[in-house]
Amino acid sequence: MECLNCGNCKTDSTAYYCLMKNDFVLNEETTSRVVEKSRTGWKKGHPSYEVNRRKSRKNVEV
Repeated sequence: MECLNCGNCKTDSTAYYCLMKNDFVLNEETTSRVVEKSRTGWKKGHPSYEVNRRKSRKNVEV
């Protein structure tokens, strides 16, 4: 059976529905990418942590 040229396989999504196969297909290129998580926000080791914590608590109380 030939491809129906629906364009679902050309999208950059992790999974798509293939009309020819009549099934969902996982895209190997997008599932194999490694996602790096970055830590953002205030942590206790940060020099301005206490100042930021006090400001945020003050805003919550008001």
